[in-house]
Amino acid sequence: MNKSTYARFEGSGNKLELMQDELPELKEGEILVKNTFTTLCRSDLYTYQGIRKEKTPTILGHEITGYIVAFGPDCPKFDNRGEKLKPGDRITWAIYASDPEDPNSRKGFPQKAKNIFKYGHEQITGESNFHGGLSQFTIIRKHTPIVILKKIVSDQVAALINCSVATMAATVRLAGDLRDKHVLICGAGMLGIIGSAMASTSSAKTVSSLDIDNNRLKISKLFGSKYTGNNVNEFKRKFDIIIETSGVPEVMTDTLQQLEIGGVAVWVGAVFPQNDLKINAEFIVRNLITIKGLHNYNDFDLISAVDFIEKNIDVFDFRKLITADFDLQNVNQAFDFAVNQKPYRVGVFIP
Repeated sequence: MNKSTYARFEGSGNKLELMQDELPELKEGEILVKNTFTTLCRSDLYTYQGIRKEKTPTILGHEITGYIVAFGPDCPKFDNRGEKLKPGDRITWAIYASDPEDPNSRKGFPQKAKNIFKYGHEQITGESNFHGGLSQFTIIRKHTPIVILKKIVSDQVAALINCSVATMAATVRLAGDLRDKHVLICGAGMLGIIGSAMASTSSAKTVSSLDIDNNRLKISKLFGSKYTGNNVNEFKRKFDIIIETSGVPEVMTDTLQQLEIGGVAVWVGAVFPQNDLKINAEFIVRNLITIKGLHNYNDFDLISAVDFIEKNIDVFDFRKLITADFDLQNVNQAFDFAVNQKPYRVGVFIP
């Protein structure tokens, strides 16, 4: 039986330890994938720092790409775009596996199904291992959306797809038709940068980015934003659509006031404990304002994310958003660099 090396995380304050365990026999519907590249998402860093709590021990990393090594019994024959799956295919997959018959799945929210399985967030047990990106192998569980990747997409860029790109694809879907709309992106981190790129390629009339970091605002202009500012009042206009990725309470409430009549705000950044917001209900009612919340995405959004990256790989230099100077042997240095230097993404090659 083959073995796999992986980085075991025991909790905040502990260094990740490289371990090696035997790979189990594949169960019904499972696929064995050799990981090639993993990027460290902000949620990985929050867990590493103790800001976010996960059951431990675990294998962190859910922004992963890799290629198929083996199939378990009764595994899927085709990916979610209808392409036949075979050994050697390089794939991306959703951050979750969930029962398609669950009531929430049937309503279009598979990411909220009961007993959902989330890659990079599960506890290592005697019956369940190899479910995170900081490992040589991942076992893809039954009912995981999968998409085969075209060769034009590098491993580094592909790793971004199943978190930030798919989440933003879902955000844009909720925002509605962006054609000829004035769009404001709040926050110029990875989600915001992807949002700028998607809005600009969706025929938005204008795309503006709001952030307190001027360097990030400068980078947002390379990814589709035409106007930038540190304060929403600097833009001297109102917006049809606001995509809020920062999760900052004041930004969420202040930018609502800048929506046109009938405007839509999609909030995606508030994924950590918050105090209640103060919102003027009369303003919301009289101005026909719609507020939508989003957490993660569905299988159709994953397909949209892959399509977007493949179509725009030569339009935007997504690769420049990733600092990839680490391998699995230096995973602790990768986390420390990410926490201290705060790049968009730190990448980890999986040998």
